[in-house]
Amino acid sequence: MDEKRELSSDERLAWLRLIRSENVGPITFFQLLGRFKTAQNALDALPELARKGGRKKPIRICPLAEAKREAEAVSAFGGRLLAACEPDYPLALRMIADPPPVISIKGHAQLLNRDILAVVGARNSSAVAIRLTQEIAGSLSQENIVIASGLARGIDTAAHQASLTGGTIAVVGGGIDYPYPRENKALQEQIYEQGCVIAEQPFAIVPQARHFPRRNRIISGMALGVLVVEASPRSGSLITARMALEQGREIFAVPGSPMDPRARGTNNLIRSGAILTESADDFLEALQSIRTRPLKEPDQPLLPFGDPVQPEEQELDRVRPNVLEFLSPTPVAIDEIVRLTNQPPAVVLTILLELELAGRIERHFGNRVSIVP
Repeated sequence: MDEKRELSSDERLAWLRLIRSENVGPITFFQLLGRFKTAQNALDALPELARKGGRKKPIRICPLAEAKREAEAVSAFGGRLLAACEPDYPLALRMIADPPPVISIKGHAQLLNRDILAVVGARNSSAVAIRLTQEIAGSLSQENIVIASGLARGIDTAAHQASLTGGTIAVVGGGIDYPYPRENKALQEQIYEQGCVIAEQPFAIVPQARHFPRRNRIISGMALGVLVVEASPRSGSLITARMALEQGREIFAVPGSPMDPRARGTNNLIRSGAILTESADDFLEALQSIRTRPLKEPDQPLLPFGDPVQPEEQELDRVRPNVLEFLSPTPVAIDEIVRLTNQPPAVVLTILLELELAGRIERHFGNRVSIVP
């Protein structure tokens, strides 16, 4: 990825067009940027790349007028678009494997690069958990720790409310303007004024179930650690915790009664090595050692977002059938495909890039891919 720099208006629109184009996800976006140097060059190359991947009909490229409308809507709402290379973009988030190339924000951008603790938990939380969340979040807020969460009912709401005066960040699943859940509309308005709201989805988009795992990796990715207060074994909060582990972040968990199913997930996290947390002091004690760790994920993609060596077309044609042979509807690690084909990573990743743009494969968390049935 580029060094930190402000984009021009035209460059920011090109970034927005690229990530809003068909079959372009965050990892693909940065691979394209590394290969073609600018978003505009990548946009120009999309049709041919998709064709090489086997696409029959033209790939949809986000029109300039559509990107302008989104940028103008965000601006008129009082927000701004922020690209991953720009100074205000959260540094910790920038270092994960799949950072959102462009986010929209409304509020105080300076909060995004302070010490952040993500707090997540059950929507149907107990009164005891709500009170403890408020105590921990409020105390940490007084110690200049920014609290990030997802603006959901229960634990998220309690964490945001307790940290409003010290600084809180809400990562929403829909557009920056869309209040969800509706009951938190007033709280979201308060966070616009006193904290910061972040969205990866386009303006005015209604949140859907598939958006929330993407939102969760932002919550964990921008933080030094994730505190899970209550979570059943099937809770979405445990997905956030798993993402945090993949991102190299510290996990904190509040213990609960073994009689309460909402505590089983957190108790299992502690059993697996999460830091047992009963007060703000437990996080503050761990903070110094956490600060000294590198933000970079332990398992970065094989091909860095820099200056990859471009394989010859003849070599790609030769290897493409081998790569397809090892793909199935079951997700497989890209490292495994490289090992099985015994080919250079740049060759395999270029082929996967073309297949993704053609809509023939899907990416999954953990640097895995599967073929689209």
